[in-house]
Amino acid sequence: MTVPPTPAPTDPPAPAAQMTAAADVAARVVGLRKTYGRGEAVVRALDDVTLELRSGEFTAVMGPSGSGKSTLMHMCAALDRPDEGEVWIGDTEIGRLGDKALTLLRREEIGFVFQSFNLVPTLTAEENVLLPLSIAGRRPDPEWFDAVVDTVGLRERLGHKPNELSGGQVQRVAVARALVSRPRIVFADEPTGNLDSRSGAEVLRLLRGAVDDHGQTVVMVTHDPVAAAYCDRVVFLADGRVVDELRAPDRDAVLEIMTRMTDAGEASA
Repeated sequence: MTVPPTPAPTDPPAPAAQMTAAADVAARVVGLRKTYGRGEAVVRALDDVTLELRSGEFTAVMGPSGSGKSTLMHMCAALDRPDEGEVWIGDTEIGRLGDKALTLLRREEIGFVFQSFNLVPTLTAEENVLLPLSIAGRRPDPEWFDAVVDTVGLRERLGHKPNELSGGQVQRVAVARALVSRPRIVFADEPTGNLDSRSGAEVLRLLRGAVDDHGQTVVMVTHDPVAAAYCDRVVFLADGRVVDELRAPDRDAVLEIMTRMTDAGEASA
């Protein structure tokens, strides 16, 4: 009787937490630092921040005023440069890019939704949605354009100008504009900050649907626990550092962490 050879030992599989493939990360920052001002007036906006933003997730960034959340978003969206550290969009480290390549990356890989909408008042809703493609000299994909328009519910308003739309409709145009070029990642800076609660809920459902139905990656700065509850993940910043994180958040869990951070800030003041 022949005994089969003993198979060679193999290493155990790596834990899931250690197996984050580059393809699963839409953006990441490593050792990010940013200061403003000089001398005694210096403000440390970001202090050694390292963070991954996973593809196909809806992430909220929260923190008290001055915590660095907007600065972090502007760094990730290539709207500002850090003093130290690296910012990656996909497999591209943007610190190595010149101005022309950086402009192209913003145009092709990043969508941005501003609190103040930033629509062109003389253009129709359709023209505003298609503006990034027009600037890039690209034709829209008709099927994708129709999908975006139907997702945001603007089919009957495409011929209207911004002053003929409600606040919620204007912000939905801004979201459609961010989605139409199929960016790798969409950043939304307080997208419900200028809206009433009903219009704000419409925009949040839209962003949630973009993630669930189209696999879009969305990162949102917000101060609102209700808005954060629409997300898959909440990252909390304080004094320029990541101090906590919450998965599958609900309003009460977000409020609890924010209250604890406020109390800690007052105790150290």
